[in-house]
Amino acid sequence: MIALGDDMRHEEIPEDHSDPLLSFLHRCIRFAIRVLAVLMVLVIFWSIADVVYVLYMRLSSPPYFLLDISDILQTFGAFMLVLIAVEIFTNIRLYLGSNILPVELVIGTALMAVARKVIVLDLKTVTSEQIFGIALVTFALGISFWLVRHSNKEHGGEEHH
Repeated sequence: MIALGDDMRHEEIPEDHSDPLLSFLHRCIRFAIRVLAVLMVLVIFWSIADVVYVLYMRLSSPPYFLLDISDILQTFGAFMLVLIAVEIFTNIRLYLGSNILPVELVIGTALMAVARKVIVLDLKTVTSEQIFGIALVTFALGISFWLVRHSNKEHGGEEHH
């Protein structure tokens, strides 16, 4: 996470504010974020149940206990989707629990989402422009992640693995 002094701290929604109306609205927004965290946990469990169900259905139909390449790639994509949901939950939790902007974690989550897209990419239906766009996004996110990680190490910030 980035901890480069007060300029990286956020106070967009402080719990206490001099204006009573803004203070109430900030508490409402923080409550809504907590609701989002609960919903994200439910989505994670629902997604896990879906992965188990789909695997069971595919493995229990002829030919038994065999998956083709398409099934395996869809399974990998589903696993990555669950991991991305866990990372999003972590982003929400960190947002609620600290005043530190988790830039490294957000970029890492974006990298996981791009990796999932690459894993499930059907090269028969994608254009060269789309592949080039994914490559540019991957490169930009990779450089950003490296820069944030490098900056954290230089400034003695907390490393996030």
